[in-house]
Amino acid sequence: MNFQASHGHASRPLAHHGLFPYSAITDKAQRPDYHWPGGARLAVYIGFNLEHFAFAEGLGANLGPVSPHPDVLNYAWREYGNRVGAWRCLELFDELRLPAATLLNTALLDHCPELVDACMARGDEIVGHGHTNAERQGDMPAQQEHDLLTDCARRIAHTTGRAPAGWLSPWISESRDTPHLLARTGYRYTLNWCHDDQPVRMQTQNGPLWAVPYPQELNDIPMIMGRQLDAKDFAQMIVDNTDEMLAQSARQPLVMGIALHPYIVGQPYRLRHLRRALAYLAQLRDAGQIWFTTPGAICEHMEQLGHPA
Repeated sequence: MNFQASHGHASRPLAHHGLFPYSAITDKAQRPDYHWPGGARLAVYIGFNLEHFAFAEGLGANLGPVSPHPDVLNYAWREYGNRVGAWRCLELFDELRLPAATLLNTALLDHCPELVDACMARGDEIVGHGHTNAERQGDMPAQQEHDLLTDCARRIAHTTGRAPAGWLSPWISESRDTPHLLARTGYRYTLNWCHDDQPVRMQTQNGPLWAVPYPQELNDIPMIMGRQLDAKDFAQMIVDNTDEMLAQSARQPLVMGIALHPYIVGQPYRLRHLRRALAYLAQLRDAGQIWFTTPGAICEHMEQLGHPA
């Protein structure tokens, strides 16, 4: 064996995104200390995914085995979220006085505008989430992806009077250009990068872009659909995650997101368990132990602090 050649190949640096350097969560020199509004150390938000899917084509989460198109079983299950589940979730959020971030497929502006209006009436933040979750953004050529970002921002601004500050790609699918295009087209933060428990400021070719933590574990799709976790266990997972992060936040400020899809948690028996978990969070909020907020407000707070974290 040629050790020199083998060793040289093994030590070659791996490809890197170039957006941010490594930083250990325990490194106080690189992690400035601060508080969230009200003196809280743990910021909590709901990412409420409102999605629309094409009939008889494209991608979609599945309740049962995929059938040849038209796959009515899976399509109708997802549509239940827009017709029933989302409305029940909004009732629950209202009952507990919880804000939410509506992660919006702009196809819903045509399909069921009254649902978008209901979120706006609550004062919820509207976050760009593509046009439909029937397609992946990472498959798009650069110009098509640029057009998607600008068109979604334009439509949301036209409807709400305000361009979205944040973005979550359908299926969290990115191209190599995505962070740079987001900064170029006016977005201030992304939820795509799930690599930290604090906001991280990325350096793109077009200026800074905040990465606000978005959950891949505290998320009903991978937990309930992927790992087949029961709703009562998912609810307990939210409580346990909160308790642990609340203890950790005594040492440093942290962010905890909860990703919900109404066609999943809006099913009645799951909603019953979700109510228990969110009621617990509302109690912590009322006691001043957590800041219940939106990712846009988290981004604004970081910008006001001026930390280069």
